[in-house]
Amino acid sequence: MTARILIVDDVPANTRLLEAKLSAEYYQVASARDGFEAVKRARDWQPDLILLDVMMPGMDGFECCRVLKDDHATLHIPVVMVTALGESAERLRGLEAGADDFLTKPVEYDTLMARVRSLVRLKRLLDEWRARGETARALGLTGADQGIPNVAGARALVIDEWELNGDVIPRALAREGIEAEPVRTGAEVIERAARRSYDLIVISLQLADEDSLKLVSALRAADATHETPLLLVAESSERDRVLRGFELGASDWLAMPVDENELRARARNQIRRKFYQDRFRSDLSTALELALTDPLTSLYNQRYLRRHLSGLMQSGQGRPIALLMIDVDHFKVVNDQFGHANGDVALRLIADVFRNNIRAFDSLARYGGEEFVVVMPGSNPDDATAAAERLRLAVESVVFEPVPGQRHKLSVSVGVSGTSEEVATPEYLLRAADLALYEAKRLGRNRVELAPLAAVD
Repeated sequence: MTARILIVDDVPANTRLLEAKLSAEYYQVASARDGFEAVKRARDWQPDLILLDVMMPGMDGFECCRVLKDDHATLHIPVVMVTALGESAERLRGLEAGADDFLTKPVEYDTLMARVRSLVRLKRLLDEWRARGETARALGLTGADQGIPNVAGARALVIDEWELNGDVIPRALAREGIEAEPVRTGAEVIERAARRSYDLIVISLQLADEDSLKLVSALRAADATHETPLLLVAESSERDRVLRGFELGASDWLAMPVDENELRARARNQIRRKFYQDRFRSDLSTALELALTDPLTSLYNQRYLRRHLSGLMQSGQGRPIALLMIDVDHFKVVNDQFGHANGDVALRLIADVFRNNIRAFDSLARYGGEEFVVVMPGSNPDDATAAAERLRLAVESVVFEPVPGQRHKLSVSVGVSGTSEEVATPEYLLRAADLALYEAKRLGRNRVELAPLAAVD
């Protein structure tokens, strides 16, 4: 998997060394000499990952990271800070600035590549959700970006050896407003996660009776936790197991003994990333719903109806299939006499009648204007005609009072068509039902007409 990586370091020798290692793995590499150039390059080039040196003149790595994470154009780019400083205070400072991880000089090649692969995979996933969400917003299908999410109220599962860390982890998470639930076994983690959604799972690699890495693999394979952030807690000496954890899908790791402030920062970063992903997914779901439903009646729209009918007929499922084309009689009179707002009320009333009087497996759509369509799988023309008559009578009984105390009678005309061995295409069903509807209106409206088998040439 190739990716674009920006190296930011004011020491040319350091830059050349990292460039050589990354280029050997076929990554596209660019460099910047200071924080100012890094910010400009990140905006223009949009890398998949930034390796950022901490000690630089002018704008140091901490300030550069903060600027990148405050900019909407670059906040989604993972930042790994590279430093000769190993103190926890410096790591915390970087994490608070928005860094995704820290690497200590001299950089170990295996550790570097493991973090690069893990963060690039995550970045690509978030990019996909982000692009879809932005497209939806550009089309006006979702609201504006809501800014940085608050982690208070998030839920976490923690599986750890309590004699090693005591209540450090739950206490630290609680300070962020994160509800932490301690568990003892991997089976309990999987069972709870299947019943309830969690925003973070903290896993100790020090479990005495279980293989922690096997648990990581199981969680990544399970549908309920496939995308839940996994934070490993391990001894610094367990580097190989931590790297293996990243290969299996772990999101981040924390060295023991646990530093509460660093844990809070890492947990906060991982949960926020999940919330962003959840938000993008919700935006996409909302966009799809809006694209396939009618905003006035909340029924499916014509786009969905045609695709659904085509898929139903191509699959051969639900044969035979009948279709009802329904038109509200004299609807222009309603709009002209009582106004379009009352016309909308009438359409919603009729839509509710249809919704409450069709079978659970029938599909109902607003076809356009005052026209509706019902697709009835497993129904022959006689069954469909009887169903259409029930809908017609139900509409006649609707109480519609556009003016208080003044009832206006509503009625519908219905055309019915059905599949046959000779003719079974969506276009035929729609055209035949439309012709039958025209006949119902020609014969006086408020009636049901069945299309003859050869209704369409």
